[in-house]
Amino acid sequence: MSSVGIKGYAYSLNHVPELGLHYGNTPYVERLTKGETEFLSKLPEWLQSYDEARGYAPNQAYIGGITLDQYEAQPKPWYENRMEDAGRYGKYGEIMPEDEFLGLMDICDVFDIIWLEKDFAAGIRAKLEQDPVLNENVLARLEEGHDSEEIQVEIKDHKALPLYFQGQVAGCARSGHEVDECLFPYVLLENLASKAGAVLSVLHLLKNHDIDPAEIDFVIECSEEGAGDMNQRAGGNFAKAIAEIAGLVNSSGCDVRGFCAGPVNAMIAAASQVASGARKNCLVVAGGAIPKLYMNARDHVRKSMPALEDCLGSFAILLTEDTGEYPAMRLDALGKHTVGAGASPQAVTSALVWEPLQKRGLGFNDVDKYAAELHTPEITLPAGAGDVPMANAKMTAALAVMKKQLEKKDMMDFVKEKGLTGFAHTQGHIPSGVPFVGHACDAIKEGKLNRVMIIGKGSLFLARLTNLSDGASFFIEKSTGAASMGAVSKEDVKKLILEVLGDLRDSLK
Repeated sequence: MSSVGIKGYAYSLNHVPELGLHYGNTPYVERLTKGETEFLSKLPEWLQSYDEARGYAPNQAYIGGITLDQYEAQPKPWYENRMEDAGRYGKYGEIMPEDEFLGLMDICDVFDIIWLEKDFAAGIRAKLEQDPVLNENVLARLEEGHDSEEIQVEIKDHKALPLYFQGQVAGCARSGHEVDECLFPYVLLENLASKAGAVLSVLHLLKNHDIDPAEIDFVIECSEEGAGDMNQRAGGNFAKAIAEIAGLVNSSGCDVRGFCAGPVNAMIAAASQVASGARKNCLVVAGGAIPKLYMNARDHVRKSMPALEDCLGSFAILLTEDTGEYPAMRLDALGKHTVGAGASPQAVTSALVWEPLQKRGLGFNDVDKYAAELHTPEITLPAGAGDVPMANAKMTAALAVMKKQLEKKDMMDFVKEKGLTGFAHTQGHIPSGVPFVGHACDAIKEGKLNRVMIIGKGSLFLARLTNLSDGASFFIEKSTGAASMGAVSKEDVKKLILEVLGDLRDSLK
């Protein structure tokens, strides 16, 4: 098959300002190396409340609380024009408050890493019972909690990290080993948070699309975390750990890593399994990254604006056979950034946009929307990183001019028509085109869009292994159902042969 169907999708956010304040990499490292600096003393004044985060238009766009057309119509700056009627739940998922997320981490913990204080745990249980996607099997995993004195001993004597809610210690993240740095509390907390966020999106996907968990065959996880021990620092397996909590009893899984290009590569890997017939239903998932919380907060605080990077993002996307029922992800014209392509923006855009278009015999105007690096601009602009989605759209337009498919005077019209306003948190892998999959599939089903391109790009130099960039891309479009005819069974062949022989016999009479 040259395409697969996109059967379901879900997107959720976990609002975690206090996890960010204490363990986001920027404030955490500053506190560790410089003590309580002026930035750290001012940061708490600029934290958003849950209601403020819920009413922030980009967050509502991410969970499907508003359409992208409605998002474009929201007055700016978004942080000064909160949506008063914004709800916790959207079409794709939810924005979960921090206290409930601490409870969800405890639910997802199978090695007794997370300890919650007894009264706090009891209060959280009552709240989590109201969440429509947390069933009895999941809720049964929430522990009764520990005495405050026990938690303080763990923090004081065993290097556990305190977990806060409303400025008070609500629990702790314990160490998994005395000397193994890969199993120290900070790393385990990071991994458990990513796992928990991914579980939440998987549960929303199952509910949103009425999918039997037993139907999922395989899970591919594509966050930026690395789980392992001192002997193999990132062996995984997040995918199977997520599947276990979500009740995907017939599933196996593995992890795919590629920095910001990871989700698109994971989509291609999962789609390839479905297209080959190896698996029928493949799920691509990712949770958020605690270290990325408040990554740009120093610039936000300096400019007297809210510290906006206070949510962990997650998503889940289900791929199945292309029967014509769902929007199709094409596999016959994938973009890839090769070793020899070069690292200039023009070279990357050519590899990921122009070359796939050529494979399909398409022009730049045959794609309705290009989705790449969908960072919320109010987060990146104050930090000097610019409007990243806008920059990507301009680069695509410039390449179209170079290829003589667009007049230079029409560039900004092209950008406005085919670009996107960013609405994803700066979680690295989370903004990489994939947040648009849900909105794009809905628009294709409604006949508003015909074809879109999803683009993921990665900065491999961060690992100090290579200076090369990375990237991958694919098309989504309305299905013709043709792919379902690409796989023909032996019985189909026999039937076809008998029909042909019958026709020959009739013609000879």
